[in-house]
Amino acid sequence: MSRATERRRPAAARATERSAGSAEPVAPADPVEGSALFDGYLEPDRPYAGAYDEMFHADGRIRSHYRALHDAIAPTAAADLAVRSEALDRAYVDQGITFSLSGQERPFPLDIVPRVIAAGEWAKLQKGIVQRVQALEAFLADIYGDAEIVRDGVLPRRLITSCEHYHRAAHALNPPNGVRIHVAGIDLVRDEAGTFRVLEDNLRNPSGVSYVMENRRTMARVFPDLFSRQRVRAVGDYSTHLLRALRSAAAANEADPTVVVLTPGVFNSAYFEHSLLARQMGVELVEGRDLFCRDNVVYMRTTQGEQQVDVIYRRIDDEFLDPLQFKPSSVLGVAGVMNAARAGNVVIANAVGNGVGDDKLVYTYVPEMISYYLGEKPLLPNVDTFRCWLDDECGHVLDRLDELVLKPVEGSGGYGILFGPNASRSQLAAARKEIRDDPRGWIAQPVVQLSTVPTKVDDRLVPRHVDLRPFAVNDGESVFVLPGGLTRVALPKGSLVVNSSQGGGSKDTWVLAAQRSPEAERELGQRGLAVASPAGSPAAEHGPELTIGQQQQQQQQQGREWQPLPGPGLPLTGGEAAC
Repeated sequence: MSRATERRRPAAARATERSAGSAEPVAPADPVEGSALFDGYLEPDRPYAGAYDEMFHADGRIRSHYRALHDAIAPTAAADLAVRSEALDRAYVDQGITFSLSGQERPFPLDIVPRVIAAGEWAKLQKGIVQRVQALEAFLADIYGDAEIVRDGVLPRRLITSCEHYHRAAHALNPPNGVRIHVAGIDLVRDEAGTFRVLEDNLRNPSGVSYVMENRRTMARVFPDLFSRQRVRAVGDYSTHLLRALRSAAAANEADPTVVVLTPGVFNSAYFEHSLLARQMGVELVEGRDLFCRDNVVYMRTTQGEQQVDVIYRRIDDEFLDPLQFKPSSVLGVAGVMNAARAGNVVIANAVGNGVGDDKLVYTYVPEMISYYLGEKPLLPNVDTFRCWLDDECGHVLDRLDELVLKPVEGSGGYGILFGPNASRSQLAAARKEIRDDPRGWIAQPVVQLSTVPTKVDDRLVPRHVDLRPFAVNDGESVFVLPGGLTRVALPKGSLVVNSSQGGGSKDTWVLAAQRSPEAERELGQRGLAVASPAGSPAAEHGPELTIGQQQQQQQQQGREWQPLPGPGLPLTGGEAAC
């Protein structure tokens, strides 16, 4: 190897090889040496400097599962990175993947640096997510049935009955295959020690999986060469698993059930996701006006006449689903759909009343649920939480509110959160009054310094805080967890709020496949599906698996759309940039 070539190689890689061949310890190399992109990345005065960084150890060494990504990005010129970042934004605008911030439609921010999760670490996360979904599934069946967990004194009855999303209309409404949580989104954060903890559960209408698939598809176009360096597990088969779960939810006597996706309409912020999932599953996307009930049976209006509907994957909140049971003024839902579900003629996914399971106060009792229903210890710990409705914990919160994060139990989207260390005296005083007035409505948590991942800001890569929302699909026989999930990133410096409504963005999440046992291929083989295409290929990033012939036809028809952009270090012409 020439000296010039040796100098161009990342300093951390050279140091690692020198230390491996020497009996004497070698000081870790500066990870930013030779790369202006990482200048000042580990500066001591950065906000929340004690956070766990997912690419670098505290002493500057690169974590092993990030090495290939770091070595590919570090030599990239800032101008080339900027061009590729602009290409990501253009791709999202062209596809209409936008969101509203301060009244303006903007492309959903996709950061150019992916997040990487090692195969072994993901295996542990997956087991913990499956365990949690199974316990919550048993909990929902119980409280809408005999409520044994209440009768045995594990949970207080008023915890359930005081929950805003506990609906008596769902009592004794038992789905044919017993599944209420067809799709779950479990929000995870990584604390200062690098331990993944559950921040909250989303069991009603968890959204964001469309960004997972589109992030991967877009990254595959802009950085095709990155995928050739690592075994990244595919995410494009999510719709296959979802469709299987929805079809399995139908009554046993339905050999070929009709599935529809029910959307509030084009003005809903997640409409892109509704239409994407319907298209990839090959089912109808409908609004409430497209459906009607007669004799406790749901029908869909079509150009060929009425068609009975067996499964409704609804993306409408409970309160708007059936005007006969909930809001009488709602025009988004279907009058009588709850009676049809109770009669066993239609399945609503996710089930009505699931919101009691993702109530932020009920969340604090999930470890007890896991022990009660499964007889196991939680594999994923919760974030430490103080419950203001308990007198002793409420007193602790009131005394130390300036050190804690206060959250409304019914809040969402990052709204209503008070960061005690950043709050003024008047804000703290107002918050204490609200806690005393409604202790059931508040929880408090220590400030968790969310882990950081390199994120492009201007012409550099800087640490920004992230969380993770994996998506789990339950078909009644097993729980499938999509490898990776939605990584949300807090773009403002020092911010711990990752929600897009608060200025956050997203990252593509790479789960590395095990070297000796490709889990993705084994999963698909066991389930009777076609073997997944290589990660990063067009076929791997679409929905249900296609035959080889269908894939070839689709690629021929979409050849212009799928021409990849050049990799790092390659010239980028104007024509290629427009792809």
